[in-house]
Amino acid sequence: MLVREASAITGGLSNPGKMPGTAYNTSAQDCRVGTRLRDVKGSVCDGCYAMKGRYLFPTVQAALQRRLDALDHPQWVDAMVLLISRQTVPWFRWHDSGDLQSIKHLQRIVEVINRTPDIAHWLPTREYKLVTDYRRAGGVIPANVVIRLSAHMVDGPPPEAYGLPTSTVVTDGSHTCPASTQGNNCGDCRDCWNPLVKNVSYPKH
Repeated sequence: MLVREASAITGGLSNPGKMPGTAYNTSAQDCRVGTRLRDVKGSVCDGCYAMKGRYLFPTVQAALQRRLDALDHPQWVDAMVLLISRQTVPWFRWHDSGDLQSIKHLQRIVEVINRTPDIAHWLPTREYKLVTDYRRAGGVIPANVVIRLSAHMVDGPPPEAYGLPTSTVVTDGSHTCPASTQGNNCGDCRDCWNPLVKNVSYPKH
């Protein structure tokens, strides 16, 4: 498979400027839990960053939709493996916009992760039930991914994670993510990818 073919199949990867590597995203309009939370005052999804700014550009929306439409392509896993394996840094983020759509979606992501063992993957999600159902059905979380369950409410507690790491959003200045103090960039911090960091807190933005 050629790189251009892999990009056409998957819709391509995204390149968040603050991240050390590439990422994958879909439209936040298609989030399952997030769609409900957008109407909840004080939720993290109220005023979602992925529903404004550059995310609303027609070209960006079209790319996000292409990625969503590609999820059931029979060669999606092979194509994603090729694209992720080509990057020059060993860090990858799933869903800088959007979220898991189904257990099948998670299963296919896990297959990609298993086939890219030299890459550290980070998968933040609010789809607690999908992750729980996947594990109850015997699904295994690979050692090279951190599935980090994201809290629903600003200044709320971390979710019950059943052994998984979590993330929260705070307004009191107690956040542990350093990006806001270093040009909105991860710099040399890799806490989000570190399974030993049980909770990462972000400032509300």
